[in-house]
Amino acid sequence: MNKKWEYYESDDKKVKEISDKFNISSLLAKVLVNRGIVDDEQIRVFLNPTRNDFYNPFLMPDMEIAVNRIIKAINNNEKVIIYGDYDVDGITSTTVLKKFLAERGLEAGYYIPNRLEEGYGLNKDAIEDIINQKYTLIITVDCGISGVEEIELCNKFGIDTIITDHHEQLEELPRALAVIDAKRKDNTYPFRGLAGCGVVFKLIQAISMKLGLDDKEYLKYLDIVCVGTISDIVPLVDENRVIAKLGLMLIAQTKNIGLRTLIIESGYKKVDSNTISFGVAPRINACGRMGYQNEALNLFLTNNIEKARAITLKLNKYNAQRQAKEKEIFEQAISKLEKEDTNNLNSIVLCGDNWHHGVIGIVASKIAEKFFKPTILICFEGNEGKGSGRSLPGFDLHGALVSSSEYLEKYGGHEMAVGVTLKKEMYNDFKKKFEEIAVSKNIKDIVPVIKIDGIVTLKDIKKETIKEIERLEPFGEKNKRPIFVYKNLKIDSIRALSEGKHLKLTLKDDNILINAIGFNLGYLSEEYTIGDKIDVAGVLEINNFGNQEIVQINIKDIMKSI
Repeated sequence: MNKKWEYYESDDKKVKEISDKFNISSLLAKVLVNRGIVDDEQIRVFLNPTRNDFYNPFLMPDMEIAVNRIIKAINNNEKVIIYGDYDVDGITSTTVLKKFLAERGLEAGYYIPNRLEEGYGLNKDAIEDIINQKYTLIITVDCGISGVEEIELCNKFGIDTIITDHHEQLEELPRALAVIDAKRKDNTYPFRGLAGCGVVFKLIQAISMKLGLDDKEYLKYLDIVCVGTISDIVPLVDENRVIAKLGLMLIAQTKNIGLRTLIIESGYKKVDSNTISFGVAPRINACGRMGYQNEALNLFLTNNIEKARAITLKLNKYNAQRQAKEKEIFEQAISKLEKEDTNNLNSIVLCGDNWHHGVIGIVASKIAEKFFKPTILICFEGNEGKGSGRSLPGFDLHGALVSSSEYLEKYGGHEMAVGVTLKKEMYNDFKKKFEEIAVSKNIKDIVPVIKIDGIVTLKDIKKETIKEIERLEPFGEKNKRPIFVYKNLKIDSIRALSEGKHLKLTLKDDNILINAIGFNLGYLSEEYTIGDKIDVAGVLEINNFGNQEIVQINIKDIMKSI
């Protein structure tokens, strides 16, 4: 599929000014300008954040009320339970709050719902069980903002509730004792983009301040908070960047036995955002997806190295099971698509009996990326279907569900990702309606866009330049790895790897050879040949092969040179 290369508008004067003032390369300065980081203080915080760059936690709504109630619970040794979520954000949030309270002398219980049986968020059966166990205070983490009915049930039985969440509020706020969420409509906190674990971090920061504790009593949890923040794909800017940047430094020497063991077992030698996104997060999320959510929490809570190793082996097994299920569903979905004219489709809606609904979201994402069409996969168990959908920039997936809601039992999510529930007899009508909506939105006119940070030449292809670019770590949402274009390269060698999946090239400029790799671009080996002159768009990186550091271009797209 053709992709559009979209260059940032260059402000060469500003680039030179920043390069000279901060003694950095023009390439790094250009990326900062492209990201809108141009003021002196912005640049300082972005490149070298410190513990002093956190906002005052008491600026968050209801923080004072929550802190006072929790301190009361600590002083009276009350029966407190933390209600979390099964993903990385929820697991890390629960870990941080439970450990922090334990160090204050309060051993809190915890409850993590089962994704396959209960789904996300508060549910009445769980609340009734908590009520029967005589808890006096429930603190939610990474959930609760939509639990209006469940909080009313707590109120009915005299149980206090504190909600900490980072999701958008509905029209009505739950009538909890305190609702701490920077996305509240009446929020005045300077940053709205915290992950759930980020909100918990602000809570323990506020409790520490109130109790007059040393800063290290909350700062020492930044390693776990960093894992949750990077994994939850929240924007890695502003306070999230401070959390992630400082947290990565702490992860490199983490005292959390479970986290350290997991990183070692994942095989990653360098601790960066890549390690968290592709080494740690999938293994933690696999627990929730496969229905073993408590294993991930136990890993972070244990202080026993042998137990940590045993749990890590289980996580690896669950992740392998998740990958196998994902591969199986993907192949079945592709097989179904081969019977349809995908070129004339504007959307993809597929169903299967007993597909594992813990992994269909991942498969939907892969299919949406492969065909560049909004995709919804639905697994039917009997007459009831549960589905997950993924979109592409420019198509509001949630809005499409609103327009087709007459065929759905339930739905939720946002413009890029949704969940749906529907009856089998409504499937064909829903599929037809969804396609009509996609047609009306001119899906075929939407093309993938690659944002280009600038043009590089041979002088930029060196380790020193690339290591300086790495100062922009951690990379993630709103802070993507910079992509550069290198023009007029001659193909010296080209071949497909991994049964045609990936692309390996050597490229020549002025008789100097440059290594290049293109993941999932193996099909291009049929379109180009040795001697072709090409322009490549890609990421500059260092491949640590054996004891060598080899500069290479991680290619995102190729086109013939003009």
